[in-house]
Amino acid sequence: MHKAHAHKTVLLYEAVEALLTDPSGVYVDGTFGRGGHSRLILSSLTEQGRLIGIDKDPAAIATGHELGQQDSRFSIHHGSFTDVDSVNGEQQVDGILLDLGVSSPQLDDPERGFSFMQEGPLDMRMNHQEGESAAEWLARAEEQEISRVIWEYGEDRFSRRMARAIVREREFEPILTTKRLASIIAAACPTKEKGKHPATRAFQAIRIHVNRELEDLVLCLDRALEKLKPGGRLVVISFHSLEDRIAKRFIRKHQKGDEHPSWLPVREDQLNRRLKSLGKAIKPSKQEVAENVRSRSAVMRVAEKLV
Repeated sequence: MHKAHAHKTVLLYEAVEALLTDPSGVYVDGTFGRGGHSRLILSSLTEQGRLIGIDKDPAAIATGHELGQQDSRFSIHHGSFTDVDSVNGEQQVDGILLDLGVSSPQLDDPERGFSFMQEGPLDMRMNHQEGESAAEWLARAEEQEISRVIWEYGEDRFSRRMARAIVREREFEPILTTKRLASIIAAACPTKEKGKHPATRAFQAIRIHVNRELEDLVLCLDRALEKLKPGGRLVVISFHSLEDRIAKRFIRKHQKGDEHPSWLPVREDQLNRRLKSLGKAIKPSKQEVAENVRSRSAVMRVAEKLV
């Protein structure tokens, strides 16, 4: 039995307020986690309203089943948020919420292998029952691929040094634990950032790669747009600049509509605008950041489907 790990839901009230347009509608929490957003959504729905949660993590699914037993308006789907198009049958929904990244219970549980601060198996999978673990990937990946992942997803300028060190050290002994990987990366960094562990960006990058987080986000957004009813809301909370960039560009693309040659006269109804951005990006208040330091990098974007 593992001890419970506390989780503070980021931008809780802001996200739910932005999401709900019809208290009797059907909504999807595409990243259920431990149900923080879901519980507040349910408290705002009528008896006719429904909420469907999705999560990869078996521990989150267990929490979701408990919530479903307590509230018949809620159901949970075990899978990726890319499955958003398959929930609720063929029917469209009134809103979709995506709270991206890793949750505090995942981060704080040493056995999940997400954190370099605690010793544990080097896993990093959101669903540890599927796919390749971080240790398995690092054991087989070529130096150039490891360097590319750390640079593209972690934006770490010492990515080549880190990759070279990982490949060198795995020849002596397999890299199977978080602390060993963290020490290898730290030793490969010629300079240190004040207040930041040298392995921060590399661990984040490897986690993103192992879970296909950015590829899945692109796929999910396309499917979410089709799943939403006209007037439905899409709410995306990001914790990484690459995630936020994908969400921002997606909304901007569908707000602008189809591209046509500049010389071609086009009527407004021919542009095929499908989304409307609702206000500027929203960030946590100073008070929320003070109470939950992990919220400091959060950015929330909200869009409404037009057609």
